[in-house]
Amino acid sequence: MAERPSVPSPPRLVDVARAAGVSLATASRAMTGSTGVSAEVAAHVQAVASRIGYVPNSHARALAGGQVSMVGLIVHDVGDPYFGEIARGVLHETELRGYLALISQTQRDPRAELARIRALRAHRVRLLVMAGSGYVRAASQGSTGADADMAAEVRSFTAAGGRLAVIGRHHLPVDAVLPDNAAGGATLMRHLIGLGHRRLGVLGGPPNLTTVEDRLAGLRTAFGAAGLDWRSVPVVHGDFTREGGAAATARLMRAHPDLTAVVALNDPMAVGALSWLLNGGRRVPGEISVTGFDDAPVARDVYPALTTIRLPMAGMGKQALDLVLRPPAGRPRRRRTSHELVVRASTAAPRA
Repeated sequence: MAERPSVPSPPRLVDVARAAGVSLATASRAMTGSTGVSAEVAAHVQAVASRIGYVPNSHARALAGGQVSMVGLIVHDVGDPYFGEIARGVLHETELRGYLALISQTQRDPRAELARIRALRAHRVRLLVMAGSGYVRAASQGSTGADADMAAEVRSFTAAGGRLAVIGRHHLPVDAVLPDNAAGGATLMRHLIGLGHRRLGVLGGPPNLTTVEDRLAGLRTAFGAAGLDWRSVPVVHGDFTREGGAAATARLMRAHPDLTAVVALNDPMAVGALSWLLNGGRRVPGEISVTGFDDAPVARDVYPALTTIRLPMAGMGKQALDLVLRPPAGRPRRRRTSHELVVRASTAAPRA
């Protein structure tokens, strides 16, 4: 049996020291920017390290020196453009500040969120941003098992010096960036009512999310303020995806074929609604209007372009990172965002 060719091991710090003609301690100080070594020596050592291909082990360095160099970012779904924009904001800031970001997803599973936090803690990550809706719980029912476990984990994490900020409404005593979901829903509904729509349906997203609860609350408030009965508005729940939007639209329109407008509570669902309606021969907005929420990049690229509510998604990521990099406060801080109605080609007055 032929022997496998040996794979050369990567250069170590001791190899850098030997090649540069300095002690191991001097090489270490030069590579980490510590005091006790001149600028000329540090530049020489770093040049030698680059030449021989040495890459510092930042994880080992953090363990040895207590340095915080990594930020954990936990999102619901990396394929969702909403979270992509948030991640863009976080990554922009980590690059500017010299941090490394580790990204993981949970697929909107609260148990997976808990597992991701524990895994990142095991890797000595002490700065965490968790982006995505919290989960609805009735106040009368108290905490679910997942809620209690998450709260205990967060208390343990922060007591050990960790910092966590969330994007979205959560039942956790941590700093939070709160998207303008309820007010955005009200603005969107007032736009449709102003166009003359009264027979509307809603594609609601997963019903256990506080984001869905808040956006529905905004729609409901504006509908009632116009003297209309919210009980006449059908709400169909589905996945916050293009496929989920198409499937929910099929159920909605088969049960209520006379609707003049469909409100999707995120943009991928709205794209799915557009696809289903147009493939079925419905003219948008000639026969039926469609709206989204968030103003993800896809909203302006589909045809017809989506009327939607714009949230500052990349800015939300930057704000959350800023919160975890600040010293802890006496009580959790709240940063509330703005929203903007973006009117495009997918909405118009209903046919007479």
